[in-house]
Amino acid sequence: MLKKLKNIFSKDLRGSNDINNAALMLRAAKARERQALIDALKQHTAALTRKDVGKWRQAWQYAISVEHPVRCALYDIYRDTEIDLHLSGCVAQRRGFVMARSFHLVKSDGIEVEEATELFDAPWFKSLLRYALESVYWGHSLIELGDAVNDASGKRIYSSVTLIPRKHVIPEYGRVVMNEGENWQSGIEYRVEPYISSLIEVGDSHNLGLYLKAAPQVIAKRNALAFWDNFSEIFGMPLRIAKVNARDQKAVDDAHEMLQQMGHNFSAVFDEGTEIQLVENAKGDAFNVYDRRIDRANSELSKLIIGQTMTIEDGSSLSQSETHLKVFQNLVEADCDMIRDMINNQLLPRMVADGFPVKGLRFDWDYSIDYTPEQQVAIETMIADRYDIDPEYFIEKYSIPVGERRPSGSAPTLAKEINPDSFF
Repeated sequence: MLKKLKNIFSKDLRGSNDINNAALMLRAAKARERQALIDALKQHTAALTRKDVGKWRQAWQYAISVEHPVRCALYDIYRDTEIDLHLSGCVAQRRGFVMARSFHLVKSDGIEVEEATELFDAPWFKSLLRYALESVYWGHSLIELGDAVNDASGKRIYSSVTLIPRKHVIPEYGRVVMNEGENWQSGIEYRVEPYISSLIEVGDSHNLGLYLKAAPQVIAKRNALAFWDNFSEIFGMPLRIAKVNARDQKAVDDAHEMLQQMGHNFSAVFDEGTEIQLVENAKGDAFNVYDRRIDRANSELSKLIIGQTMTIEDGSSLSQSETHLKVFQNLVEADCDMIRDMINNQLLPRMVADGFPVKGLRFDWDYSIDYTPEQQVAIETMIADRYDIDPEYFIEKYSIPVGERRPSGSAPTLAKEINPDSFF
């Protein structure tokens, strides 16, 4: 099939529809051939085992091997690392700033093509952004684009966006292996046809991501929480002692049972001579020992992911918070630059080949409308005071019907009088 389609391109069919149809057929044939590879990957359920710093260091050593790099053990640690609540909040904050930013597709002269920009208002594009941003933390993401189809409204979309399982990808050598941990030489090279035309690769081939640095702090934090739980279980409640002045085993057993049942509104009847004592814990300050270690781990994770602490933790002053916010924004800008390069250099050429109407366009972030509500009001007021604004601007932006502009200083008028009694 592939050979037949390639023969079509060897003919001089420029200017006809045949070459366009042949291009789409060739892409479909390559997709079917590629799908056989994806289905052949033998995936296994990961084992949830206890991780420590020793295993992290050993997994790191496996991942940086020159002859046989294997990231499977390291990715298992990453999976445990990313469920940390504080780390998840930092990652979500950084990702959310990128995902919420406005963008557009523009021509070479900078004029936006709104119809093309609307193509990216789709679930497949949001999934692509999330997988691409994950490469910052995991080090690498290999993403497969599904078939190019039309949705119910006739808009061109990709049927799916799938992350190739990371344990099967050897980015150092551009290979995909069938089984986890296999030597890269037995894998299939994905940076050539027919695979590369439907793949998006994000991240440096030797980058191990920010989770490599986050893992030791998460492991230490988890250990501190476990030790604190053990301390609370052993020393959190006063020691209860009953001194029984009897040799009857039944009396001793009754006293022991009553001690075990001590709780809210507890009452008991003991034999004469029985003495009850509550011995308070005299151990060290567990709060300062464990809670301070957990706080230090959280602050280290904040500095790693968002570059500072005050936008996710308590700040001491407005000026310091603003300085920390600028540091955070620099990291967000770096993520935005990475996304823009990925879209312009990889995604848009593939979309053109798949029949999307984006030829000659480039992706860019639209900073002109990313203002706070207060800034937006100040800008619109300043412009309205100096120029006549088309009422359609306010109608489209705020969905408010706007009439003729009234003379300066005159009172506003309503379309019809409102009877105050109608509200009662």
